[in-house]
Amino acid sequence: MKKRNGSTLLLSAIMMMSLLSACGGNANNTADSANSGSTGSSGAGKDTITALLPPVSANYQARFADMEKEFNALHPNLTLKIEPASWEDMTQKLDTQVNAGSPPDIAWIGASGLSKYAALDVLIDLNPVLSDEVKADYDEVPMKYFQLGDAQYGLPAYMEIHTIGGNKQFLEEAGIDWKSIQQNGWTYDEFRKAIAKGVVKNDKGETSRYGFVFATSGVTSKDYLAILAKTAGLPDYFDKDLKYTYTSKKFLGLLTAIREMIDDGSMPKELSSIDAGKRWNMFLTGQTMITGKGLSAFENSARLNNEKIKANDGSAVADSIEVDYISLPVPTFNGADYIPTSIVDGYIALRGKKEPSEEHIKNIALAVNFLSSGSIAANYSNELFLTPITESARKAEVLEKFPRNEDNVAAGKAMMAKALPARTDIPTEQAAEALKIETEVIIPKLQALLADEITPQEMYDAVKAAAVKSFGEDGVVAD
Repeated sequence: MKKRNGSTLLLSAIMMMSLLSACGGNANNTADSANSGSTGSSGAGKDTITALLPPVSANYQARFADMEKEFNALHPNLTLKIEPASWEDMTQKLDTQVNAGSPPDIAWIGASGLSKYAALDVLIDLNPVLSDEVKADYDEVPMKYFQLGDAQYGLPAYMEIHTIGGNKQFLEEAGIDWKSIQQNGWTYDEFRKAIAKGVVKNDKGETSRYGFVFATSGVTSKDYLAILAKTAGLPDYFDKDLKYTYTSKKFLGLLTAIREMIDDGSMPKELSSIDAGKRWNMFLTGQTMITGKGLSAFENSARLNNEKIKANDGSAVADSIEVDYISLPVPTFNGADYIPTSIVDGYIALRGKKEPSEEHIKNIALAVNFLSSGSIAANYSNELFLTPITESARKAEVLEKFPRNEDNVAAGKAMMAKALPARTDIPTEQAAEALKIETEVIIPKLQALLADEITPQEMYDAVKAAAVKSFGEDGVVAD
């Protein structure tokens, strides 16, 4: 396991600065675990496994009590104790507990954050305790997203492609061939012309509908740039030679496009203050033609709201209209190929100040696999309109069945087919340094760019200066 180093200490400092309050957390070196002498499900030793989990789907957290009971029925000597967290405070809660030396045994993260916790030396490699049968249950591509080098630090829960979503009626009124775009994609120039057609103004000349609104505030503060960068020829922070890529002129071209879409009125001037909730409200109330980021689950969310409107249900979104949600690929920039942003979220295994026993690690692996496969994974995948990534989940019965837009299903398969495999070759220290630049430079500068406080060139220069400082002139892309 990696030793703590300079990057580790720096990351610790960054995380500590973000902490608002201390939290006791759940140590994975509890008396129970210390006394564990079991061999997983067949052992007799009592053990408790703790997990910190967000609201993955609408009913996910409501099922926690049933999940705990089911796990205990499968493994009578084991107790699964789940602590709920909101999406807004999930990372903060986890970081608080990690810094206190008492993290939960299991936590939910996006795979992109794996290097952050690897650098802090708190992850447990589950490879030695996962059977070949368990590993074979998972699809290869998402499985690799929870690997660094040869270590398997957790298991994936699902794989999703980040898209953008359109209002079918508005798209067709603007003369946009959305079915062709679903299958063939579109360039930035084509996209820019399309969203300009989606803008509607009232009698006073005020914009009543934008062509495109993307959430850029709060927990989504980095999503906009990260998702667009994939299709701008910057699929990762590092190229195959491990040179930092955001110093390429392709990055400057993307920043210029981001500013153009605001300046021409296709996107709101106050874009930097629009969070995920507000952009979805704007979509359902007809204030935008295309919304981002898009997720498969939004089709179901729009459908459910449509049903409430038809039933005159007061819980429908205020002032909302019936919307047929259309999944669309992100446009390409700089003449780059389409590379979708693959989001693989899942469960990591964590250790605290004390080294957990071998038996406790085995029990953690049992719980991680329990949460990420079979009927549990089948149900949250079904709610999110995702195809399960384990064979056991694909075979499992689901509690509910929902109608799907078959064009969206086909579009999702076309985009998923172009997903790139995970990069497991990037050294942890290098990845951690890139995350530091993202946190300290990219995110705040992007907010300033969206607010028209700096120019694209000024943001590009700031990111390049930080990258050269971190990686040297020879460690960055120069084109």
